[in-house]
Parts: sequence; C-alpha cells; structure tokens
Amino acid sequence: MKIKDISLTDFNNFIENQPLKSHYQTINYALLMSEQGYEHDFIGLVDEYNKIHAVSLILIKKIKGRIKYGYAPKGFIIDYFDYDLLVNFTQAIKDYYKKKNVCFIKINPEIAINEINPKLQKKEKTSNEEIITNLKNAGYIKLKDNLYFESIFPRFNAIIPLKNFTFSKISKNTRNKIKRAINKGLNMELSKRSGMNILQQFIKKKRDCNEFYYKDYYNAFHHNDMVDLFLISIDPESYLINARKLYESEMEKNNFYNQQLIKNNNNKNINKKMMSDKKLLAYKNDVTIATQLNKRQEKIYIAGALVIRYFNRVHILISGYDKKYKSFDPNYYLHYAIIEYYKNEFDYLDLNGLTGDFEKKNPYYGLNQFKLGFNPKIYEFIGEFDLPIKMNLYKKLRSSGQLAKIFNKSNLKKVN
Repeated sequence: MKIKDISLTDFNNFIENQPLKSHYQTINYALLMSEQGYEHDFIGLVDEYNKIHAVSLILIKKIKGRIKYGYAPKGFIIDYFDYDLLVNFTQAIKDYYKKKNVCFIKINPEIAINEINPKLQKKEKTSNEEIITNLKNAGYIKLKDNLYFESIFPRFNAIIPLKNFTFSKISKNTRNKIKRAINKGLNMELSKRSGMNILQQFIKKKRDCNEFYYKDYYNAFHHNDMVDLFLISIDPESYLINARKLYESEMEKNNFYNQQLIKNNNNKNINKKMMSDKKLLAYKNDVTIATQLNKRQEKIYIAGALVIRYFNRVHILISGYDKKYKSFDPNYYLHYAIIEYYKNEFDYLDLNGLTGDFEKKNPYYGLNQFKLGFNPKIYEFIGEFDLPIKMNLYKKLRSSGQLAKIFNKSNLKKVN
C-alpha cells in the first residue's frame, strides 16, 4: 500500500461513514488555514486495487529554510485499533513526506479515553486507551498532557446530547439565570455576514488573532452552508413589559409582608420583607433601564456566537458578550437558545473546551462552572502526538526549544 494525493470527491466519500470525521478535516478548513500560511494535501492510503483504507488532510508549513512540519488536525481518519493498518499507514506517510522535507507530523485525534464525573472527581475509562499504546509502538511520540489550554486543542470537552435535552436537566442556578435573561427581553437572531463586525466586538480580547481570522472562518464555511452566526439583542419593549409586571407583582407581595410584620414581628417575616425589598429595588431598576432603552429606539446587541454544523454535530467555535450587560446573563441565554435552535435536527452540541482541573483554585473555574451548568458529558481526549520523519532533526529542534516557540505562537492555537 502507498500514500498518494486523492481527489476531494474520493476523500469525502471515504469519510462519510467514518466516526472520526471532523470539520477540521475539510477543504473549508484547509482554505481557512491557507490564509494563515499553510499549504495542504488531501492524501489517502491505497492498495494495489486503488481501494482507500485511510485518509487525512495534512497542513504543511515551513519551520525555517526548506524544513517543514505537517499537521493533521484532529488526527488521521483511520481505524486506530487496527495496528497493522496503522503501521502500514505510518510507514507510507513517512516515506511520502520525507521526500517533501517534512520533519515531523503532529496529530491530535478526537478520541475520548475517559468520561469525567466532575462532582465525584472520577474518571470512567474507555477501551480507547489501548490506542495510545498502538501509536507509541508505531513510532509516535506522546506529548505532555495539558491541564488547561496549553495545547492546540483543549484536552477536555463538554458535549451535550441534544436528543435527550430538557430544560429540567440544567442546573438550578443556570435555569434561574436563563429565566432572568428571558425576563429582560433577550432575543436571539440568525445573522448574516455583516454581523461578524458585531461579534468581533465581543471576542476581540478572547483570542490572540487579527480581526480577520473569524471573518475568514465564516467565509470559508459559509461557502458550503456549514456555519451559523447568532447575535443576542435586547427587545426593549418586552423588557419593559416584563419589568413592570415583576415590579407590580413584587409590590403586592411587599405590601402583604408589611401587614404580616405588623401582626407578628418575628425573624421569619423580617427576612421575607427584606428579600422582597431587595427584589423590588432590582425590578424598579429594571423598569428604569428598560424605559431608557425604549427611548433610544435602536437595537442593542450584547452577545454572539459562531457555530459550525457538520453532519450530526454542531460546534460552538467562539462566543462572547458585552461585559457592560453582564447582569443580563447574556452568555447563559445565548447557549440555551443555541441548544433549543438545534436540538431537533442534530445529535450533539460541542460547547468546546474546559479544563481538567475542577477545583475552585483553578483560574478557569468560572468557565468550567458555566459549562457544567448545562449538564454536558465531559470527555478527556487522547492528547497530542508527533510522528518524527527526520528523527535527528526533530530531536534537535525539540531540544533547542524551537518547537515550543513555534507552537506557542502558532495560528493553530487560534482554533480552540
């Protein structure tokens, strides 16, 4: 068997029924990364009858001079359990790319080795762990596992099975925030390309990338209708109507608690009255803000997200919100609205990465808690591997720290 360039038609026909297919292994992603200076190949392992046994998109970029490295985003599309196939593919791809001055190929297969229970701090192992042994025996070097977001992709992901999703499965705290957001008149809309300028304002501080990166992302996947852009706005009229209703309802309760205090001035009644006073003040403030927003007579966008659709799965690529409107809980409403939008047509929603550290001291504790509030399944993936093609040169680059510098600055890190 040998490696050869294959047509997009053959590539797509092969991956259609493969469990490891990913939007990162598409021509759309290849074209996006060409904007970041990468060349690309679509290669397949074929036998003497020209039957394809494995495929991959390989992104290629220069390190220095004529030396290059390759990258298979989300790994090769191959049966990693078939050790003989893996060995044959590995040797063939080494022979193929050695002639192209490629020093090594990096892979990060989307293979779950553990399902995490954050509450119990337990891991439930899968049978996929033997793939690590297969890869090592085939000549791949396992890189250090990241706990936070040190690698190209997060090692831990939160995924919601959409077919079984119900509002009641969400945590009480998250449900309350979503209800509060709805009462404040938040509304989600499917936007066109021009909405990228609005989204850019919410995400510009989240990634170390230029303002065109996610616009290029949108353009690359919009061509095949694989991307959705959502924006969250405030409906001032609904906000004002809801705020007035809540204020009037709480005013009635507050008057009742006043009467109760006159009859019996105990701690229970005092606490009820104090809680009601607090709510009344908040609702009054909402009425004031809603009235001001109505006078402006303009649509106010406060959050947004870019979502990729691929086969039976949707992936929240990037999201953000205006911190001035944090009290509106726009991020909670945004994610809930996205779930509702897709739950009848797709099987899974990928909330993207979180960390493997579920302790409060974790600097990403807030991010973890936000995503865990939607009660997703948490998976730990297999991690990153390098396949050295020119071993001596690879060792030299690695020991000198050049690889660490390259991948700390790499545009590849902008995809997670």
